[in-house]
Amino acid sequence: MIKNIVLAGLGGAIGSVARYLSQKWFSGHYPGSFPWGTFTVNITGCFLIGLFWGITFKSFASNEHWKLFLMTGICGGYTTFSAYSLESMALLKEQKLGLFFSYIAGSVLLGLLATYAGMKISRL
Repeated sequence: MIKNIVLAGLGGAIGSVARYLSQKWFSGHYPGSFPWGTFTVNITGCFLIGLFWGITFKSFASNEHWKLFLMTGICGGYTTFSAYSLESMALLKEQKLGLFFSYIAGSVLLGLLATYAGMKISRL
C-alpha cells in the first residue's frame, strides 16, 4: 500500500509541475480571455492517458505499479478538469458565450479524439 501511494504521489508531483510549467508558458505567450494553458494541458493529458493505457495493457498487463505511476499519478496530476470547469464558468459569467462554447466543445471533442489517437498509436 505504501509503495502504491508513493508511486501515485511521485507521478502526481511530476504531472502537477508539468501542468504548472505548461500553463505559465501559455499564459506568457498567449495572453487573453481564452484559457490556452488549461485547454492544451487537458488535450495533451487525454492523449497521454490514452497512450499510457494502451502501453500498460499491451506491455505491462500484470504490473499495476506502472498504471498507478503513469495514469493515476502523472495524468491525474497533469490534467485539470476542475480548472476547466472553473474557467468555463468564468467565461460564462463574463458573458463570453462564443469562447465558453468553443472551450467546452473543443476540450471534450478534441480530448476524446486525442485519447482515441493515443490508444490507437500505442497498439501499432
